[in-house]
Amino acid sequence: MLKRIILSLFLLMPFCVNAQSHHEIGITLGLSNYYGDLQPKMFPSIGYHPMGGIIYKYFMNPHFGLRFGASYTSLSASDSDSNIPVNRARNLSFGTHLFEMHGALEVNFLPIEINDFKVTPYVFGGLSAFYYNPFADDPNGNRVFLRPLSTEGEGLPIYPDRKQYSQINMAFPFGGGAKFFIGKTLMLTTEIGFRYTNTDYLDDVSKSYVDLDSLNAYKGQLAKTMSYRGNTLATWDKNNPYYGYQRGDSKANDWYWYANLSVTIYFRAFGNTREYLKTRCPGFFR
Repeated sequence: MLKRIILSLFLLMPFCVNAQSHHEIGITLGLSNYYGDLQPKMFPSIGYHPMGGIIYKYFMNPHFGLRFGASYTSLSASDSDSNIPVNRARNLSFGTHLFEMHGALEVNFLPIEINDFKVTPYVFGGLSAFYYNPFADDPNGNRVFLRPLSTEGEGLPIYPDRKQYSQINMAFPFGGGAKFFIGKTLMLTTEIGFRYTNTDYLDDVSKSYVDLDSLNAYKGQLAKTMSYRGNTLATWDKNNPYYGYQRGDSKANDWYWYANLSVTIYFRAFGNTREYLKTRCPGFFR
């Protein structure tokens, strides 16, 4: 569905070329959060992290433009914060640093421009690539990176259907917001953007438990310890999960999202930037 929307927006572009093009460059700051196996709410009350990045936009006309950006944030979640009893008993947690680069089509509903509208809502959709590396604390409080441990048997020969997941993955960013022209040089943008990823291992949780003794034999005691954390709780019933017992929900991939504020500098099209700045900021060219 998202791919069809993006294609339709591209097909509409030739009918909206009716004004001079421009480009923008600036910074973006905001908050991020995650939705997945360890956080079943899209807008939880906890788990927010700061995000920041840079963004560049090229508008062919006041309605249609292309945007490219790079951003950095962290994501985390813990079963100990869940109000679902079975999740609390699972007692898993994760954190990750995440670096993203994205490209998208951006569509303004109103023709915002220096001599036209100063405010408009907008939407965007595109593609992104991101890097992540999930980790958690072991029982001694030491940070442990989870991917090398194959906590669900990924990459082990006894589980050929469970391939090792990549730390670089794709996502489909989409969202919208509102933008405001301030004076004749600055563009202020408020935005919420969702990222539907092509992986269910953003949190290192996806399928079912593997046999913990087999995991111990292939990857060591630490892998067994980090695969099942329920035995660290005072309420542990002294039983380990059996092979095939549900650990995560493999039917849905993970998400992350940003709510951010951007400030960009508005320029006319390439080739006349100096002349444009002379008219808007003459003090720089004395």
